[in-house]
Amino acid sequence: MFGKKVMLLLSVVFLIGVIYSIFLQTRIYHYSHQQINGEADYLIILGARVKGEEPSLSLQYRIEAAADYLLTHKNTLAIASGGQGPDEDISEALAIKRGLEKLGVEGSRIMLEDQSTSTYENISYSMAFISDPSQQGIVVSNGYHLCRAVLMAEEQGLQITGLAAETPAISIITAHLREYAALTKFYAQGLFR
Repeated sequence: MFGKKVMLLLSVVFLIGVIYSIFLQTRIYHYSHQQINGEADYLIILGARVKGEEPSLSLQYRIEAAADYLLTHKNTLAIASGGQGPDEDISEALAIKRGLEKLGVEGSRIMLEDQSTSTYENISYSMAFISDPSQQGIVVSNGYHLCRAVLMAEEQGLQITGLAAETPAISIITAHLREYAALTKFYAQGLFR
């Protein structure tokens, strides 16, 4: 009898876990497939790991997605966002700027936010370059990360849409699992705000 109750409880917990995972994945998918209408006033490129002075593959994909947009939308300001970690020779923001310039984006259009250490700070510190929060903006990150990034930006009063960069195939599973945990923490913190 006791064994059946334990099995039932475990089955219920497993089912709740599956349903919650589907909910999170649906949200991630939705935010990684947003429609961008018109020309944005600004575009925030979120930092990711830099190896020495070279962008990681995740960051390179973000740079390429941002450059594709910026080269066809000449009036959009770029905000390269990301500080310098202890194992990085330059800030993530500087790596983004250099990468954008290599792809043909004028350096004069790129603002550097090089103090942030988290997604929340990326958004918060980038706001110093945004003259009017009601302006239309875009945040660029790998697809799995956009749900949380857009929600954090909206929470800080920005009118923003996500632009999805590719996620490196080698890290798809681990990136999504980490993001499930990060989104869960974000939603939990929201309950106490």
